[in-house]
Amino acid sequence: MTSNNIAGTQPQVALNPDVIIRAEVATDADAIGLLTQLAFAPVVHSSGTEQFIVAALRRADRLAISLVATSGLELIGHVAISPVILSTKESGWYGLGPLSVHPRWQKQGVGSALVHAALARMRELQIKGCVVLGDPVYYARFGFKTWPGFSLPDVPAEYFQALTFGCDVPRAEVSYHAAFLATE
Repeated sequence: MTSNNIAGTQPQVALNPDVIIRAEVATDADAIGLLTQLAFAPVVHSSGTEQFIVAALRRADRLAISLVATSGLELIGHVAISPVILSTKESGWYGLGPLSVHPRWQKQGVGSALVHAALARMRELQIKGCVVLGDPVYYARFGFKTWPGFSLPDVPAEYFQALTFGCDVPRAEVSYHAAFLATE
């Protein structure tokens, strides 16, 4: 990874040296929408609304962290981090996702680099923890795991995982911002 890597962290995989991870800028919004739509199009469990979710989070000012991966002038990856709501009313917890990588760049370390950069940024911000809804095998490599009593209603427990940054995981139900219901 280049010296432009967010937070100066190195990914755990070899990454094309032309790939740069940086914070989203306003002019990235349309490209992020197109990328997200393209990345999720072949995904069986996708609702097909992920691009609308990202746009709705942006409009609601709920993108706490939004990172992109670029190669040259091409935007090839994106990760969104937004606050989640705990039934205990405890603050400081965030959700990772959607995570999008252009199909041509998948399985080349771009998604992993984005996740590592996002987690490093959350640690810098002293966030308590992060949740993710996704493939348990993929996210376990970053330290995510299931926690008894910490759940997302109506979702199989193995697909909802959390990672803490030095705090205890509360016994709570988690909910995402209303932007995750966006359909356009």
